[in-house]
Amino acid sequence: MMRKFRFLTLFLLPFVILAIPATSHAQVAVGISVRIGPPPLPVYAQPICPGPRYIWVPGYWAYGDDGYFWVPGTWVLAPRPSFLWTPGWWGFADGVYVWHRGYWGPHVGFYGGINYGYGYPGTGFYGGEWRHGEFFYNRSVTNVNINIVHNVYERRVNERFESRASFNGRGGIEARPDRDEMRYEHERHFDPTPEQEHHRDEAAHDRNQWHSVNHGRPAFAATPRAGDFSHRDMGRPDTRDSRMSQNRDNRMNGNRPNRNGNMDRPNRGNGNMDRGNRGQQNRENRQMNGRQGGRNNGNKGDRHGKPPKEDRKPHGPGRDHGRF
Repeated sequence: MMRKFRFLTLFLLPFVILAIPATSHAQVAVGISVRIGPPPLPVYAQPICPGPRYIWVPGYWAYGDDGYFWVPGTWVLAPRPSFLWTPGWWGFADGVYVWHRGYWGPHVGFYGGINYGYGYPGTGFYGGEWRHGEFFYNRSVTNVNINIVHNVYERRVNERFESRASFNGRGGIEARPDRDEMRYEHERHFDPTPEQEHHRDEAAHDRNQWHSVNHGRPAFAATPRAGDFSHRDMGRPDTRDSRMSQNRDNRMNGNRPNRNGNMDRPNRGNGNMDRGNRGQQNRENRQMNGRQGGRNNGNKGDRHGKPPKEDRKPHGPGRDHGRF
């Protein structure tokens, strides 16, 4: 009887191990190693944050049967409050490129010194911080709509590296973990969420995401949510020199997002109404000045107070409209 029980225990042990939640105490390479290095990181625009508690997960080059494919950057709900994302990274050593998987945890650890942008300048994370169970976003490096996300602040980021290299090691980024990052490596880590795994699989199924097809210009460089591949040009890079130069300047300045429109600006009132009121006031002033000028100069024929020719120039703020 004892032998049967022992045999049954040994038989069930592998299944029990597989049922344990996916956590680990130190994230190391997951066995993916190749001899061809990953392509440079594409330059792309960050979609607007869809709502509170979403954390930006930068895009990266993954490896599959047909080479490298781009997994778009996206917004992901943190699996629990106080958790932050440490991006995965490629490291070159002993003639091969090894993938170090990303993870969730209480601190952002070492991610190869890769400048992923939007709060990940190569070391640490500056896109936001947790305060009493709520996540606050740094508007200097993240694209948020303050009508949707109210917990914001502004803090400039000085980037450590300006290279678009996507791997650590010779020929890429020469960086080593500091003392804190080494300590964070031994904390309890949590694997990517199921949404992130699905996001990666969706990217792998799209041939336009493969470098052999897009040559560094993936169809989807970034998405507003994990797995949302409905907008074909979402965050797509532009190959024009002027646009690429502007984007590189944005990366050097902390990747400040392009906030077109007024959604991220404070409400300054209705500009059209202000311009209309000023125009009416200026017409009344011109008529008053004309009448006074006619009386003072004894010009009885100018009964309508027609202003001098030099005063017919349009009034108002001109190019700096909306300012007083």
